[in-house]
Amino acid sequence: GVFTHLEMLEARAHKAAVKQEEAEQQEEKLARLKARVQELRRQRDELRAKVELQQKGRGGKEGVASDPAQPSARAVLEWKIKSLKAMLQMFYLTGISGKLTKRGVCFCIGTAYEGTYLDSYHLDLLAQPEVRIYRHSVPIFIPLERIAAKYLQSDLRRFLCVLSDHLNAYAGRRFQADQLQEHFSDQLEGTLQRNSLCNLLVFNYNVTSQSQTFLFNVRLLYGDLCCSLPTEVTVSCTPGAPACLAETAAAHSDLFRRTALHEAFRSFRRAGENLA
Repeated sequence: GVFTHLEMLEARAHKAAVKQEEAEQQEEKLARLKARVQELRRQRDELRAKVELQQKGRGGKEGVASDPAQPSARAVLEWKIKSLKAMLQMFYLTGISGKLTKRGVCFCIGTAYEGTYLDSYHLDLLAQPEVRIYRHSVPIFIPLERIAAKYLQSDLRRFLCVLSDHLNAYAGRRFQADQLQEHFSDQLEGTLQRNSLCNLLVFNYNVTSQSQTFLFNVRLLYGDLCCSLPTEVTVSCTPGAPACLAETAAAHSDLFRRTALHEAFRSFRRAGENLA
């Protein structure tokens, strides 16, 4: 028992050290990318100022010699390309990456939850004659058409950020449900019920009190599709249960609202609650 405990502590220490090293590497990478973004923004602002001066010069009288220091059409084109690349790099900081194609841009939206990288989704956009979606791998139950109708033509950045929020929240909800079934199936009574969007979860688990087992029924509704925590929680126990279980149900309900689903069950175990 002692050696097993020591091995467990050693494994935890190693895991913590690996996580800390990964976090430090991520921070260094983030700092480099932020510095690069600032430099690109500076270059963009300089070119933008030159373009504005050139446009003002064109609005003057005919015959006035143009300033040789004004940027050429090629310089303006290079500025636009650099601006687009800078935008792609800024998106990368939020889990969105992209590359230019012959017809537009192809974006990749990565999802993660609690530091665990999950699925990636691709979005191929055409740039001419107007921005439109050519093909994608976004699940059908994500409101892509509604988001595109609201933001795609007017604000591409906003469109991608909102879509990313939806995808990450869905991935987080699905991840929690999978973790619950994988690690806490022995505490569940029956199967966990969920819809495709994972914004409605219903399940039962047993609680033992005074040598008797009582069934707790849980209903989690995620009204905000951009959130991975429920907006409505209902926890009820079987009729005739002791009064202390009503307090337990209320405490569990509060925990479900504030904590990831599998983390809530992990808290139950740490608290020493007798969950059958």
